[in-house]
Amino acid sequence: MAQAGTQKPQIQPCRYKTGKTLGAGSYSVVKECVHIDTGRYYAAKVINKRLMAGREHMVRNEIAVLKRVSVGHRNILTLVDYFETMNNLYLVTDLALGGELFDRICRKGSYYESDAADLIRATLSAVAYLHDHGIVHRDLKPENLLFRTPEDNADLLIADFGLSRIMDEEQFHVLTTTCGTPGYMAPEIFKKSGHGKPVDIWAIGVITYFLLCGYTPFDRDSNLEEMQAILAADYSFTPVEYWRNVSEPARDFIKRCLTVDPRARMTSHQALQHPWIRSNDPTSPVKVGEGQDLLPTVKKNFNARRTLHKAIDTVRAINKLREGGGLMAAGHDGAMSLDPKPKPEMVNGSKVLNDQGQQIQGEEALGGHGPAEGAQPPSSDVDAMEIDSRGNARGQTDDQIRLQQQRINDTMSNIWDKKH
Repeated sequence: MAQAGTQKPQIQPCRYKTGKTLGAGSYSVVKECVHIDTGRYYAAKVINKRLMAGREHMVRNEIAVLKRVSVGHRNILTLVDYFETMNNLYLVTDLALGGELFDRICRKGSYYESDAADLIRATLSAVAYLHDHGIVHRDLKPENLLFRTPEDNADLLIADFGLSRIMDEEQFHVLTTTCGTPGYMAPEIFKKSGHGKPVDIWAIGVITYFLLCGYTPFDRDSNLEEMQAILAADYSFTPVEYWRNVSEPARDFIKRCLTVDPRARMTSHQALQHPWIRSNDPTSPVKVGEGQDLLPTVKKNFNARRTLHKAIDTVRAINKLREGGGLMAAGHDGAMSLDPKPKPEMVNGSKVLNDQGQQIQGEEALGGHGPAEGAQPPSSDVDAMEIDSRGNARGQTDDQIRLQQQRINDTMSNIWDKKH
């Protein structure tokens, strides 16, 4: 078995038995697995070599990053093992059973500003550790923050280091490729003027905003408008009714993170010393009240957005049917899909970009035993009807939410009528 200290994965038989699928996309699948000899359970990222042809360096980079940092901090996912078989690359990590950050929040009975500060403090602590070890993550977002176990006191883990880079301190502006999830990307990434560790602090500012209201600060009606808003740091704490119970220190923390000039932005260590983080620290002598329960507002805004995303996915599926590309296909896990082609992963309504500025696909469910019959490389085709999912994410009133939902329903109905 090739352990994490080995310089290069070796071709060998798989020593793990894979179980249920935990996540999937275009190039790989994440499965629960058990080590055949020890009986211990882990998560295995199974990457199909054929679909990743020419991009193997991305996997090597992820391994190099995890080898450097994964065993040194409680809030970073641990790399347990990695190896190759004839068809696949395997990255074996801790099994995080506690779910994604925001899903966990929505299941809580209550949620206060101090809870958000605790989550950001844990994330910042891990980011500071990464930065101290010369790592910039470059894709921080709620979907990449997982809980180790379902328990209330479970550790929050930073996961998915596929876009991370190792860089020295003097390489402050060495990275120039466009990558990340647009809604969380810093202005300097769009400018291609060079970027480094400060992009992670910008992303933490976006995450903090999101945790306090349930929507992100730069949501606009088009990708271009979103980028323009990010370049100018054009955001506000509105609608007022969603922000009236959020403290001034929390707003100041967000402002200090969402500073356009990366050199004026807080560092990770400075952010850990910010009054909002310090005042909510259990070890701090200075305490603040819990304030109002934010869960009703946050959950309403988040669920409205999730409902909209589901409707848009349906529109896209119907469009594929109209184009004649919607044959039903069964995957390795018996799941039925409307479209055998992988499609761009949508994260909070934003297409993920890779180092070449292309859309990063998700990780297709390939089961760990080679490509599915008829599997195709990711397609760059644009949907016949592109409905942007972010127009509903700026904290609209209930009437506005209902109006937009009705428009989508009308659109879906119209498409279906034309199909038949």
